[in-house]
Amino acid sequence: MKEATAFAPGHLTGLFQIRDESPDPLQKGARGSGVSLDLGVYTRVNVESSDVHSHVISINGRRTDAAFVSESVLGKLRPLLPGPLRVAVEVTLETPLGAGFGSSGGGALSLALALNEAAGVGLSRVEAAQVAHVAEIECGTGLGSVFAALNGGFGVLVKPGAPGIGEAVRYPDTNGLGVVYLYFAPISTKEALSNPDLRRRINELGGRFVDELGRELTPVRFMEFSRRFSKHISLITPRMRRAMDAADGAGLASTMAMFGEVIFSLVDTDDASELASVLEEAAPGYEAVVTGVDEGGARLV
Repeated sequence: MKEATAFAPGHLTGLFQIRDESPDPLQKGARGSGVSLDLGVYTRVNVESSDVHSHVISINGRRTDAAFVSESVLGKLRPLLPGPLRVAVEVTLETPLGAGFGSSGGGALSLALALNEAAGVGLSRVEAAQVAHVAEIECGTGLGSVFAALNGGFGVLVKPGAPGIGEAVRYPDTNGLGVVYLYFAPISTKEALSNPDLRRRINELGGRFVDELGRELTPVRFMEFSRRFSKHISLITPRMRRAMDAADGAGLASTMAMFGEVIFSLVDTDDASELASVLEEAAPGYEAVVTGVDEGGARLV
């Protein structure tokens, strides 16, 4: 039996533009801006020789048959395996599922990296990431989260596409920055991306704001444009509005995660505790999480 574990950071997107017109899934994706988190997805893969190929997937200790993106990754890598294998995949999520944290893409990416290592497939890091990107595009669960998770940090993706094809501008130094988020509930990315009216609203502003941040990327500008973008696409719920208004009253920026009923902010670490307290006071019963910015991107651990 051979084993490998990989980590992919969670990622919160503040704004984006849909760019899925290409027939090539490697060229499809999004232009957008967001930040990677110290919290994310760990995937442990165990492989052993077998007479027939089989696999099992568990998420946070519970077996599942609904990990469609991970199933897609396994299917794409199966022809590259050295022979029939019994594959056990154990996924540990540190962030909410289906709420704009890039869990599907991070799970696909960490699985591709771990299986590539454990089974000796021989793909490069970027090649393994491209498998994950195509799986997520085909499953409709995201557009650019694999690229973001592979690279980590805080940046803006200015050219769409898979890792090795897309291009990003990275903020040079995130020392002194942290992320605060408050999670209410998930929003289906697949449903959102298939809504024609929402797609129209996203692309009315998303591309222009990406261009602006590509020319000058700062945390303040990112939060400003993200807030304007979230208001324009009209997905902010009343309870999110109350918490965001409270943050505004304290002079602290906040915005909505794409896509999730989640408020977040990229802030100076000195302001993180205050913002967390303000959000929790405005949303009794919900917990604000303070975390750091992951600079390393997806990696074997």
